[in-house]
Amino acid sequence: MMIMISEGPRWAWLGGAYLILMANIAASETVGSPQVPAMFVFGDSLVDNGNNNYLSSLAKANYYPYGCDFNGGPSGRFTNGRTIVDMLGALLGLPYLPAFADPTAVGNRILGGVNYASAAGGILDETGQNFGQRFSLSQQVVNFETNLDELRRMMSGANLTQYLAKSVVILVFGSNDYINNYLLPTSSYSSYTPRDYANLLLNRYARQIVALHSVGLRKFLLAGIGPLGCIPNQRASGRAPPGRCVDSVNQMLGNFNEGLKSLVDQLNARYQGAIFLYGNTYAVFGDILNNPATYGFKVIDTACCGIGRNQGQITCLPFAVPCANRNDYLFWDAFHPTEAANAILAWRAYLGPPNDCYPINLQQMALL
Repeated sequence: MMIMISEGPRWAWLGGAYLILMANIAASETVGSPQVPAMFVFGDSLVDNGNNNYLSSLAKANYYPYGCDFNGGPSGRFTNGRTIVDMLGALLGLPYLPAFADPTAVGNRILGGVNYASAAGGILDETGQNFGQRFSLSQQVVNFETNLDELRRMMSGANLTQYLAKSVVILVFGSNDYINNYLLPTSSYSSYTPRDYANLLLNRYARQIVALHSVGLRKFLLAGIGPLGCIPNQRASGRAPPGRCVDSVNQMLGNFNEGLKSLVDQLNARYQGAIFLYGNTYAVFGDILNNPATYGFKVIDTACCGIGRNQGQITCLPFAVPCANRNDYLFWDAFHPTEAANAILAWRAYLGPPNDCYPINLQQMALL
């Protein structure tokens, strides 16, 4: 099955050299000297690095085999190794960020940035409530403001202004607003059309982005939603023939992703001196799904760790035995990519052409 993506430069010609680049990212904790003073991460389980460890939540990944390939073992990351933001941090020359909820994330530890992401969190406050406690987008912004008060005590006004203006903000939201809200039979938004629901999400999202800009942040990367209809959880739902993605889910995401790219254009036009990027997650994932061998993947429809059809009906349980050949798998569990997939997503955001990261890539933004 072909996943429909917009035309853009393909990376197949890099061949083995491309895979070596992926391995270099995965093997190194930092790359060179810092290109930016700090990175602040807002998002969901795709980039959560342990915040939910400290919450009363069913959405946790602080147990084996999560982290089986991570230096230090299970940490609360929802993959076998590192997340995309761990790798983006390495490419920017930054160490691992502390999780906001970690009691030791104070003082000098927060100077290189903080990760506020929370599994099951979404743009809407009620998203993910079936999992218990989580930090929604609005709460993550409040949490950042708590750190900002501490930063104000640590540096002068002029230094803080420069620090915030040069720092990078990564936002990864939207997946839970579909998987754990709109697509649930109990959703209070079931009467909304896909376009109306996407517009609601984008309006709420824009408010919080503007709030972050208002306190001095100037460099933003907004990641689009990947093809959720192709994750093992959705393939296992029985709503598509074997071997196919759930097309209806993928199609509704176009409203959000196209709207997010349009929002980036609007924000860039409105806020001079700031730069907003759109990360085309859908297209990059679509390229991998359409050309798995190019990227070294052999299994794209089944999770490395899980139970049931596509190993996606029940996600990875404590002390389950994962697949041995994890780099061959696109998906780690029912919902999340493997470290190998995260490496590709990170590289394409950092160095990719405008079809991957629009209007410029992360490396170009960091140099501004």
